[in-house]
Amino acid sequence: MEQKIATREAYGNALAEFGSDPRIVVVDADLSKSTKTESFKKKYPDRFFNMGIAEGNMMAVAAGMATCGKIVFASSFAIFAALRACEQVRNSICYPALNVKIGATHAGISVGEDGASHQAIEDIAIMRSFPNMVVLSPADAVETKYAVKAAIDHEGPVYIRLGRLAVPVLFDEKDYKFELGKGITMVEGNDLTIIATGLMLQYALEASKRLAEEGISARVINIHTIKPIDRDLIVKAARETGAIVTVEEHTVMGGLGSAVAEVLVQNYPVPTRIIGIQDKFGKSGKPDRLLEMYGLTTENIVAKSLEVLKMKKQA
Repeated sequence: MEQKIATREAYGNALAEFGSDPRIVVVDADLSKSTKTESFKKKYPDRFFNMGIAEGNMMAVAAGMATCGKIVFASSFAIFAALRACEQVRNSICYPALNVKIGATHAGISVGEDGASHQAIEDIAIMRSFPNMVVLSPADAVETKYAVKAAIDHEGPVYIRLGRLAVPVLFDEKDYKFELGKGITMVEGNDLTIIATGLMLQYALEASKRLAEEGISARVINIHTIKPIDRDLIVKAARETGAIVTVEEHTVMGGLGSAVAEVLVQNYPVPTRIIGIQDKFGKSGKPDRLLEMYGLTTENIVAKSLEVLKMKKQA
């Protein structure tokens, strides 16, 4: 049976595992059961602080702690961490380049029944626009664990995008290596490249299999670091396959697709299609139904891949 673990669960477990470092402090906006920081709280209660439902203040407090030599993990739902506390993140954390790590759970429309008000689909766009901010979007539990470790080791602000929905474990922990700013080629291919991030990686891999059944060789790249993005890997894929499809659980404006397009247009333009949420808010519903409604499916990745291959032939 396929093992499924939510990345928010893996985040909490990683904090507890790496929390023996006395510099690590966790602050949470009264959501520790949902963000899973309660795992750290149980193990290191003296270094856990519930800041209440006051996310802006929480970010400012985290910044203050960071000036005292602490590695601070500030956790809340992505909609609150990235949007409600946006100004404090920009001015109190990013501007002075402080050592605060933002654990943003419940990102994307896969939050489900919580609806549009709680579905952060703009957070990558906002966070990657801030100078000094590193943006991570892990695809599974294993990658989340090592994203947390990379955030601890990195000096400066980090935004970690996490989900509520349990997702398949795609990586073997024994063989997995996380390198900040470096993408991972999951499947080799020559006809086109599918670039995915977060929970959409599983669908990209399935799409590659289906395309292979039709005699199409689709490379799959996992981009766990949205910023700094792996320019070299993207340009290499463009040169070698001549067509790109990106896929993300985020608006098509300012996210992974935009970041990839920025690299391509300045270095090696090729036919490109961006799969994401098309300038719409989310809705309340079952996660799988919402992903289908917004075209975040294996079938749509296959369709866009065939579309971009036609563009490639006409170029």
